[in-house]
Amino acid sequence: MTVNPAEPAPTATRTAFVGGLVWTHGTGPIAADVLVANGRIVHVGALSADQLETASEVVDLAGGTLLPGFGDGHAHPPFGGLEPQFADVRQDSIEGIVRSVGRYAEANPGLDWIQGWGFDLSLAPAGRFDARWLDEAVPDRPVVLRASDYHTAWCNSEALRRAGITAATPQPQDGEIVLREDGSPLGTLREWGATNLVFDLLPELEHEQVVLALDDATRRFAEAGVTWVQDAWTEPDTVGAYLAAARRGALHTRLNMAFRADPATWRDQVKTFVDRRAEVESAGHDLLTARTVKFFADGVLESGTASLLEPYCDCPHSHGVPNWSADELTAAVTAFDALGFQTHIHAIGDAAVRDALDAIAAATATNPRWDRRPVLAHVQVVHPRDLPRFAELGVIACFQPLWAKLGPVQRALTIPRLGPERSRLQYPIGGIVRSGAPISFGSDWPVTDLNPLVGLTTAVTRQTAAGEPAGGWLPEERLDLPHAVAAYTKGSAYQAFLDDTGAIQVGNRADLCWVMADLREPDLAKLPHARVLGTWVDGRRTR
Repeated sequence: MTVNPAEPAPTATRTAFVGGLVWTHGTGPIAADVLVANGRIVHVGALSADQLETASEVVDLAGGTLLPGFGDGHAHPPFGGLEPQFADVRQDSIEGIVRSVGRYAEANPGLDWIQGWGFDLSLAPAGRFDARWLDEAVPDRPVVLRASDYHTAWCNSEALRRAGITAATPQPQDGEIVLREDGSPLGTLREWGATNLVFDLLPELEHEQVVLALDDATRRFAEAGVTWVQDAWTEPDTVGAYLAAARRGALHTRLNMAFRADPATWRDQVKTFVDRRAEVESAGHDLLTARTVKFFADGVLESGTASLLEPYCDCPHSHGVPNWSADELTAAVTAFDALGFQTHIHAIGDAAVRDALDAIAAATATNPRWDRRPVLAHVQVVHPRDLPRFAELGVIACFQPLWAKLGPVQRALTIPRLGPERSRLQYPIGGIVRSGAPISFGSDWPVTDLNPLVGLTTAVTRQTAAGEPAGGWLPEERLDLPHAVAAYTKGSAYQAFLDDTGAIQVGNRADLCWVMADLREPDLAKLPHARVLGTWVDGRRTR
């Protein structure tokens, strides 16, 4: 390797990393040392005794691997940080959830509303949860629980009553009130048009709640080796909490906010988004940006709300729930793109993916050329005709690799709804990479595990933790480890416009993580459990 000829003079902020492997894109892990000065990488290769003497700190990697810091291209830090503040509904049975809700309600007699976030949607047949089950634990106060997909709510009868949801309530255009056979509301609400009937009644989160949630969430990311996170759903009224967290030193990763555009009110949101972006930029916090607008093109397959080109197998009359008309999505993407906002679109079904690509194509053709780096997140089902369009349009496919396995949700809900042929189109990670399109990885935490090592392993194996199925699910979509690491480092850095991170090379920022594993020939069964012993942002240790 080389020494930077412009290497600065010795200072009190020089850190040497020795005694391990260094991950280099292209060649993988090699035996090397790294020297960091003033937050930048100034040397990669063997360090001389004289160079070591200039270091104020020497980190012995102890045979582990130093990697570029991981970037999470799609996550929800406030949700993950807030979950522990409510009832613990991440239980393995409906009975367990009901008992936990009951205990929480008993311990908090002064709360008007009982909330819990993150329950498993696959616990009930077809994801249909009955209000009467929650009534057994809390009959006299409203209860609203958010599913782990964050697109579904489970309410008790009192919550439905307060929201005015009855058999006579019209079905919303962008949601579903799930009904019993007699036409009465069951207690399950899907997508914003339905869930907001209840969510709009919830007490507003306190400023301090959100600050503490961000502190907790970004600390967890740092502990997992993550140095940048895309918050993929930010409401403008939480910007103050983000700025407060940044001022207090309560952000432990870099973080970019994506303001959620509402299909019904997006034109009224334009000025607000521009103002909030300017507020963040003027604050000048190195770790915090607000350059992105988020669009939910559709829902999720598990609830039958993802938008499909052909009907669902278990509901032949339904193509799902597109949250935007194609024309409105194109108009909104074009308008925000013209203002210099990066586009970030949730697109699960093949119809949603096509609508999203069409909207980006229109914005690209209409607006002046700029470094827009548009993102499609999740990209679960892609029609083969649309695969090459990612590369043609320069669209980043942000995958959640941990989803690319045959887990309980796939078997119980997703595959029965898609059928065998469409199910083989899911998560075409390998196909997108072969097409030449850029990709990034993310977790969608708290929907699933935020640990990049778990996601990396799944991307390489396409297997469950038990090693099933043999050879991997849809093995042609597997990646090798170098490509998977690149997606979680260089790919996410590209999405973040952090072009001087994502690789360990001279001149780059020292966003790094230390994993206690030899990644030359890793044991993939053990990799998800490897310890992250250190994380650095701009050369400053955050873990």
